[in-house]
Amino acid sequence: MTARSEGKEVSATFEEREEDRRALLKKIVKEVETTSAQTGRKTLAPRLLAALAKVRREAFVRESEAALAYVDTALPIGHGQTISQPFIVAIMTELLDLGPDEAVLEIGTGSGYQAAVLAELARKVYSVEIVPALAERAQITLAAEGYHNIEIRCGDGGTGWPEHAPYDAVIVTAATPEIPRALIHQLKPNGRMIVPIGPRYGMQQLLLVRKDAAGNLTQRGILSVVFVPLRTAV
Repeated sequence: MTARSEGKEVSATFEEREEDRRALLKKIVKEVETTSAQTGRKTLAPRLLAALAKVRREAFVRESEAALAYVDTALPIGHGQTISQPFIVAIMTELLDLGPDEAVLEIGTGSGYQAAVLAELARKVYSVEIVPALAERAQITLAAEGYHNIEIRCGDGGTGWPEHAPYDAVIVTAATPEIPRALIHQLKPNGRMIVPIGPRYGMQQLLLVRKDAAGNLTQRGILSVVFVPLRTAV
């Protein structure tokens, strides 16, 4: 992401960023193939690949981390939170099977990167962030990047956002010991939820949860992951 001239580090050019972005997408596609036995997905949907190619991850990381924007790793964004690894963003989004007329609830806005990817695929994204500074920064960044189908609320993600429920899909971007009951209630029949379940610090299991037309839930473990814990007001 950076070049060096006469011993000094200079900002990456547009061409260098595009090269880094293309290399990251290739790595994500390869990782999807490698993990297909666990995820059930051998490829990413073309709409998702286009979204990942379009969203400028460098806009959602701290300036000090800009050189790592297109490395396939999580990065700190302050306040003890992180921007997720791009592969994890990709596979979590893929498993939601979002349609262009659907509404999705995101728990844990963070930097706003995941919300931007979702916004490329869904009609509307409602995102809840408990840290006021992160919610404000994400709102500014998303507006600057031209996203107008995202609403952000600062509050307790464990309670969801009942005013706009029910949702076609729910994505939780922080680990919780169990699925918050409010999020289950706010998921539509035939809706999908992706959520990391497990201890606050340690290995967790990424779960894909489906609610059938009768309101019954089924769940399937996807991958072992490590997320920061879901913060609640309690």
